[in-house]
Amino acid sequence: MPSSPNFKSKRVLIAVGGGIAAYKVCELVSTLFKSGVELRIILTKSAQEFITPLTLATLSRHQAYTDDNFWQPIYTRPLHIELGEWADLIVIAPLTANTLAKLAYGMADNLLTNTVLASTCPVLLAPAMNTDMWEQVAVQRNWQQLLTDSRFYGIGTASGLLACDRIGAGRMAEAAEIFIYIQSLLYTQGKRDLVGKEVLISAGGTREYLDPVRFIGNPSTGKMGLALAQAALHRGAKVILVHCPASWEVPLGVEAIPVITSEEMQQVMLNQLPNADIIIMSAAVADVKPRDYSTEKLPKRSLPENLPLISVPDIVAEIGNRKQPHQYLIGFAAQTGDIVKPAREKLQRKKLDAIVANPIDQVDSGFGSDHNQAVFLDKEGREVEIPTCSKLEMAHYLFDFVI
Repeated sequence: MPSSPNFKSKRVLIAVGGGIAAYKVCELVSTLFKSGVELRIILTKSAQEFITPLTLATLSRHQAYTDDNFWQPIYTRPLHIELGEWADLIVIAPLTANTLAKLAYGMADNLLTNTVLASTCPVLLAPAMNTDMWEQVAVQRNWQQLLTDSRFYGIGTASGLLACDRIGAGRMAEAAEIFIYIQSLLYTQGKRDLVGKEVLISAGGTREYLDPVRFIGNPSTGKMGLALAQAALHRGAKVILVHCPASWEVPLGVEAIPVITSEEMQQVMLNQLPNADIIIMSAAVADVKPRDYSTEKLPKRSLPENLPLISVPDIVAEIGNRKQPHQYLIGFAAQTGDIVKPAREKLQRKKLDAIVANPIDQVDSGFGSDHNQAVFLDKEGREVEIPTCSKLEMAHYLFDFVI
């Protein structure tokens, strides 16, 4: 039985560059502190034009370092050596074009860049800049060059309204998304065991409509599928997420294809199947749908007392019949009561390589919860019980299990 990662023993160094996006770091530092992570903060000289060391020292409960500390007389060991050896993970947010260029060419002229060169841990980069700056050939060259170094992980930029009033790429990822990536890197310690793999994931609950406003559905929120997409992306995979209507944002770097009905999901999954290496059917697909569909909303008096139903396509079974020897198919079985026996039967009946049996009648587990518990089963007879943990941890446990 795997144990839950203890983030209270983890040490994260946050390096803040000079840009208006520095304000987002306050939320990130606060969230990390509340999760139990031990923190150290570095601010560049230009970062202090946007946010003060006092603010981040207060949120992290530890002194925030600047270049003034770097150039002080040395009474013990050099500060950049101490910080570089101390960190389990370095996060640079916002990453400016200036710092990006220095890192790409191995330059070190301030506390931040010297600390990076004096460390061996993974480094997560969250760039932020004006759209024209971000799209410059030189900047993109430096970005791609830096990401060829196995130490560096890039979260990429979002598109939207920038502080310069430009609408376009260059917006720094939100604190919540950076926090998720940090959790993944602390769990995996930076391993990229899905590089070169394409992972196809279905998520959420399908909707089978009776008329434009009424449908047969289920409580699935797609959170487990979202966590699987995040974990696969952070481990280096190309990720395609086929998802039903959801309230969450698609992670940067994930190719998302929205669907609504089981028939739409079937078509997209089968279209994407040939290129997939790992297929994970975490979606809660309907079993039946109304036999008749009205293009106009039915008056209440016209609703049938007995609703005729017909079966919908069994997507996972069809994929099981079509998949090639090199492809690995994982199903989910949401159950009440005994979860193992019906999951093992489904594993064999639908020609799955592995299945996740998870209870939906337990506290803080299943549909809508941020946590889950499960039993992993595979066709080789392995059976691993996973205790209650976050869905992101569950996703990483699953990839560990199948890899």
